Amino acid sequence: MSRAVPGLMPPKPIPMKDRASILFVERGELNVLDGAFVVVDENGVRTHIPVGGLACLMLEPGARISHAAVTLASRVGCLLIWIGEAGVRLYAAGQPGGARSDRLLYQARLALDDELRLKVVRKMFSLRFGEEAPLRRSVDQLRGIEGVRVRETYKLIAQRYGVQWRARRYDPQAWEAADIPNQCLSQATSCLYGLCEAAVLAAGYAPAVGFLHTGKPQSFVYDIADLFKFETVVPVAFQVAGDVLRGQRGSQVGHMSEVRRRCRDSFRQTRLLERIIPAIEDVLSAGGIAVPDAPADAQPVAIYEETSGDAGHRG
Repeated sequence: MSRAVPGLMPPKPIPMKDRASILFVERGELNVLDGAFVVVDENGVRTHIPVGGLACLMLEPGARISHAAVTLASRVGCLLIWIGEAGVRLYAAGQPGGARSDRLLYQARLALDDELRLKVVRKMFSLRFGEEAPLRRSVDQLRGIEGVRVRETYKLIAQRYGVQWRARRYDPQAWEAADIPNQCLSQATSCLYGLCEAAVLAAGYAPAVGFLHTGKPQSFVYDIADLFKFETVVPVAFQVAGDVLRGQRGSQVGHMSEVRRRCRDSFRQTRLLERIIPAIEDVLSAGGIAVPDAPADAQPVAIYEETSGDAGHRG
């Protein structure tokens, strides 16, 4: 599938902001038919997927994918992510081809210089909480302040939807052991992380090079997702959890699917795909240094429209 299908125009990547957000696939085989993505489920039913119009495709246990399908997804800039049940574990991700050395060097310089890194973290704080970060605080101190606010925000949103909230706790090895609110939060945040990782890669940056989060393969993804988490997926998770706990929704499969659907609607209503990459540029520009010039032979990133402008994952 490295060449165009006879009689068909080669696929052309479309801007990230014009794509649908995210799609989950489980217990099906993904392949390419007549130049398009198709999923064949366990009953032999075929479903065509407009992969060129997706930002991210999440592959759950039971999903199989062909070499041709991976190639097509790469060509059109759709990020493939292999996840565990409900997205609690991330096993692998395929890069959609947007990485650029100038952006990677720029990001690394900001992250490795303590003074520049602090400026970026302070900008993240102001965007997230709508106020300037306290003066004369280190990155570790700001992380601690943020942690307190995050815990309080979880409590407030849980109360809004009538959910009894204890703490953010889950075990990736025993997902079913988590309570309903934590299950819903895990599902909802996995949707947001997939979308943010697709945007980070499309913009040419490295998911692992974070500023507030460090030491994880998706540290920068968590940094960016945190800017949008409490206006998008956290209310969705607690709303669905409240429905389940009040007996308004049935099985585990049912409420997980409902979380995904409502996250998709939230992404659309908040126009999230239009906002993520500009937010990345805004955050990094706080360091006050110029983006290095792109190498002369660099290929332009076609799948988005550029806008100038803790030691671990908290979930």
